[in-house]
Amino acid sequence: MLTLRHTALTAAVCLALAACGQQTASTADTATAGGEITVTIATANPLTGPFAHWGKDAADGVKLAVDEANAKGTQWNGQKVVFKYLSEDDQGDPKTAATVATGFVDKKVNVVVGHLTTGPSMVASKVYNENGIPEIVYSVTGPQFTQQGYKGAFRVIANDSQQGVALADYAVNKLGVKNFAVVQDKTAYGEGLANDFAKSAQAAGAKLIDTQYTTNSATEFGAIVTALKANNPDLVFYGGMDAQAAPLLREMRRQGLEAKFMGADGVQTPEFLSLAKEAAEGAYASTTGMPKEQMPGYATFSEAYKKAYQQEIVAYSPYAYDATNVVIAAMNKAQSGEPAKYLPELAATDHQGVTGQIQFQENGDIQNGVVTLYVGKNGQWEVLQ
Repeated sequence: MLTLRHTALTAAVCLALAACGQQTASTADTATAGGEITVTIATANPLTGPFAHWGKDAADGVKLAVDEANAKGTQWNGQKVVFKYLSEDDQGDPKTAATVATGFVDKKVNVVVGHLTTGPSMVASKVYNENGIPEIVYSVTGPQFTQQGYKGAFRVIANDSQQGVALADYAVNKLGVKNFAVVQDKTAYGEGLANDFAKSAQAAGAKLIDTQYTTNSATEFGAIVTALKANNPDLVFYGGMDAQAAPLLREMRRQGLEAKFMGADGVQTPEFLSLAKEAAEGAYASTTGMPKEQMPGYATFSEAYKKAYQQEIVAYSPYAYDATNVVIAAMNKAQSGEPAKYLPELAATDHQGVTGQIQFQENGDIQNGVVTLYVGKNGQWEVLQ
């Protein structure tokens, strides 16, 4: 069964690449004069701006995996393999991500691990697909990423549809929310997440009474909170990241709006707790994955990460590390960094990672994605379920 599946999968991938006119030779293994094979693993994240703490953390996770692979002294068919780490700043911006993606194509990278957020990844993934470069993401939760039908697109975490359902169920059936308001930042991530939550909450019996819009660079929320306060919702759901969620919540409390506050993985960060201060008490958020204490390899990874970078893990470095190792494992099985050769092995992944067991569905989504809910308590995130 496995042999038949693998053969069929190989043929399907090769046909798909040929049909799209993709030139896999542009990312072929590069042998140096000394007989070494150089394989470029690229990653793109926001390394400047309000999401830089997320981006640097993720990029460091990729680099740690690359450094460890090189330390092992990998060989393919008797030739030494050197994994080259290439990191670029996409600024969390789709237009910049398109430029970065084109640069990666020009540099003949063998794979892209990342981008960090949904909007940039959606734009960049089209470039990678057209040029036969696989992309595996570790924090992109927008369902649309794997709905494009790209054979080289994979994700190692659950998506926003799963988060939206879990959060809405808890809000309505555990917290007793009867009506709610939504605030979202109009990014692909924020809008998609807010829509998924609203749809699920309404299906569970709650009423959507207000929707407000902001941006992922906003710093002032007075007018939004005034409008929310006029409708007096039981709960405010925020679709976006911690840099805006925290000041929004602080403004809610400043104006006396005591509605419950809820977000997803963009909110469930140490940075949110630090920025929101006492207002974070009782805030709800989720992550796509199990609690770090329950991750099978977290303790070992955390020790290695802190030793390498002298800092605490922010959020997605364990997933970025796993995503990179999944790609390297597929290349090792194929004994090649050429996408046409290792892509079937990547699709057939069965990898025990730091974050759990990683296998992919046919569309590239992870099998059995996990969602965990948290509440802010005494300056920490406490697991709810």
